[in-house]
Amino acid sequence: MRCIRIGSGAGYAGDRLEPALELIEKGNLDYIGFECLAERTIALAQQERAEHPERGYNPLLTYRLEKVLPLAQQKKVKVITNMGAANPESAAEKAAEIACRHGLTGLKIAAVTGDDVLDKLQQYQDRDIWENGRPLSEFAGEILSANVYMGAQPIVEALRNGADVIITGRVSDPALFLAPLIYEFDWQDDDWVKLGKGTLVGHLLECGGQVAGGYFADPGRKEVPDLARLGFPLAEVSENGDFLLTKAEGSGGCITRHTCIEQMIYEIHDPTKYFTPDVTADFSQVQFTEVGKNCVRVEGAGGHPKTDTLKVSIGYKDCFIGEGEISYGGAGAYVRAKLAAEIVKKRFLLTGVLLEELKIDYIGVDSTYWNHKQDYIVPEEVRLRIAGRAKDLQVARAVGREVESLYTNGPAGGGGARQSVREITSIASMLIDRNDVHPKVTYLEVKK
Repeated sequence: MRCIRIGSGAGYAGDRLEPALELIEKGNLDYIGFECLAERTIALAQQERAEHPERGYNPLLTYRLEKVLPLAQQKKVKVITNMGAANPESAAEKAAEIACRHGLTGLKIAAVTGDDVLDKLQQYQDRDIWENGRPLSEFAGEILSANVYMGAQPIVEALRNGADVIITGRVSDPALFLAPLIYEFDWQDDDWVKLGKGTLVGHLLECGGQVAGGYFADPGRKEVPDLARLGFPLAEVSENGDFLLTKAEGSGGCITRHTCIEQMIYEIHDPTKYFTPDVTADFSQVQFTEVGKNCVRVEGAGGHPKTDTLKVSIGYKDCFIGEGEISYGGAGAYVRAKLAAEIVKKRFLLTGVLLEELKIDYIGVDSTYWNHKQDYIVPEEVRLRIAGRAKDLQVARAVGREVESLYTNGPAGGGGARQSVREITSIASMLIDRNDVHPKVTYLEVKK
């Protein structure tokens, strides 16, 4: 039975590059996908593009493609990535510029657009926002961006037209890996079982090193070897959609039945109904079988018809967060840190600082779990962090100033104070009708 091999080149916007190069070099790949786009990432990219129209793509795109493109052409590996973020066309132009500089003639580069639906929000004013259950017409934040999750079809179109490098904006993460399967095996767009299987391929590959043990490692309970040289996964996929998951020989990490199970349930609410633009995938009957060291056979995924709607991520200006930190050490450190926090809270009342939300962390004690009623082993050093949320920039700035003033006005032994304030771009979600989304593919060719 015919197989193709697809590798994972990245699992997030700032991921390492070496494992991707290792896969292209050693993995005997046909395709490699770089998944680099989160919800908030694209909102920030839209903000950057508004200020600099030629930008708005992944800031590491140039760094990555300088090394990926020559090696991929040498090894005959096609590259698919969502590093286009808010500006796939400019990203494609940058890729062509890099290819020209390296003499990579004959390379065809495609840019996939159509996910920006900001101009369509007006017709959806009565649609509910998921996060608050209220209609879009009542939304209070200043909207910066609206990007819909598109599916695999525009990527498939680019492959059918001979593209070697495909750069998208917002598509579903699994679509980067599903598209070459649809193209290579001529899967029909209503073959829900195969599309469900291909979506599982993408879901296991999309987070890079996670499935190879990166997010699995837990010393003393779940040991993972050589994490400093963690390898990224690759899938050898058969025409029927079943596949083997493995990694490059000699790379660090491990791929086992257990690492695969953990990654499969990642971000999945209902394993029988994983909604994507291409299919409603069903992972409830999946079987993982270890058939060799770092080699797992994956079978049993299924699927059901896709939905009539698509998810939109709306980026908006939300608030400012002011923050201050200071450390206390030695005997009584925790008690002094608690006194310092009380001082700051009283200072807010005295000076009229009105915050929407206040969070106090004793880092190393309760900053992760907020276990306010738990009895602690008394630490000999504590890092106090106080953060406040406000709509007004000046109010947010007051948080860090009050923490820093503890240097000379608070308990003994404070040191290492720092303060910051930042504007927060948040994400809201809603659905729009599939028929209102119109993908577009444009092409650039590096001439001989």
